[in-house]
Amino acid sequence: MTPKKVLIFSLAYYPFVGGAEVAIKEITDRISPDEFEFHMVTARFDKALPKSEKVGNVFVHRIGFAKMSPNSADFRLFPLHLNKYIFQILAFLKGAALHRTHHFDGMWAMMAHSAGIPAGLFKTFYRDVFYVLTLQEGDPPEYIERTMLPAWPLFVRGFALADHLVGESSFLEKWGRKMGFKGKSSVVPNGVDVEKFKTQIEKHKTEELRKSLKIQEKDKALITTSRLVKKNAVDDVIKALRYLPETVHFIVLGVGPDERMLKKLAEDVGVSRRVHFLGFIDGKKVPPYLKSSDIFVRPSLSEGMGNSFIEAMAAGIPVIGTAVGGIVDFLKDRETGFICGVKDPKSVADQVDFIINPKHKEAISTIVKNAREVATEKHDWNKIANTMKHIFETAS
Repeated sequence: MTPKKVLIFSLAYYPFVGGAEVAIKEITDRISPDEFEFHMVTARFDKALPKSEKVGNVFVHRIGFAKMSPNSADFRLFPLHLNKYIFQILAFLKGAALHRTHHFDGMWAMMAHSAGIPAGLFKTFYRDVFYVLTLQEGDPPEYIERTMLPAWPLFVRGFALADHLVGESSFLEKWGRKMGFKGKSSVVPNGVDVEKFKTQIEKHKTEELRKSLKIQEKDKALITTSRLVKKNAVDDVIKALRYLPETVHFIVLGVGPDERMLKKLAEDVGVSRRVHFLGFIDGKKVPPYLKSSDIFVRPSLSEGMGNSFIEAMAAGIPVIGTAVGGIVDFLKDRETGFICGVKDPKSVADQVDFIINPKHKEAISTIVKNAREVATEKHDWNKIANTMKHIFETAS
């Protein structure tokens, strides 16, 4: 049997990893190469990376400006910051050239704001190629729409020409229809390696980790695994510490442009001793940090879905979040987690107080159990990959 061929457009890919990139790899790794052959057009960024190579089950073709071993700041500077603009046209041209050789049956665009334009252009010229558009945008739709105004006709064309729309949440699926999509759609959330996060960590290892941060056994540890950007509202958790006992600490895993501001805020608020910035932690090493913590918290201003919440739910710790975007698909107040107000540090503190109150231990245990069941039943990568495989199989 000749495998069907699918062309993927994604602005970034390994080793530059976010939720979208993880989703592509987790899904394609679980689909047999005997059934599907995946090719991807993505930005190169790093000169040390080859222009073409196979990563997992995907043949990766890299284009655009690159710099030797760039750091996070370089992505906002010339010339790397131009990639997100030139990618819109260069990706289409590269995809068209690959199509002349490989004759793709299907096309998959990951995120409308970064891949919808090249996918829409490709579909314009190759109408017989089945086009799947996945929405995993984390920024508010209003912000995305404003930034895409200069290319608006091409941007909305990326929605209108899709054959199948996949939203990682019902919130994003509705946005796709608002943007002009008229066909068949599905809600396919991002997943987690449930077993990895459910696996028990030896108690002495969690004790050692907490001890290394000067967090005592009687203390409580909040944790977030977030890019340090405005939308993730890490600042509101830092401000919430003012309303909480001195024994409550906050572990921050992640890097981003707001890091310096957040460290200064912790000092200004007088809680720097209780806030532990640990920088970038490889995803494979995150479970012990979650297992060593008491509560996951991210009071997001916007969220397409939020994989970090599901990871914490699978790890078996209570989760605090806001009722924004796709979070409402899985986080139900006092059922699978705890809802706090947007831009409301006191509300964050109130939920933490409720969770750490010994009188609520039994209720918390039930909520954590419910949350883990949601993570297991709806966010297992094997089930998600199988769903996406069925969608690709509709390609003629």
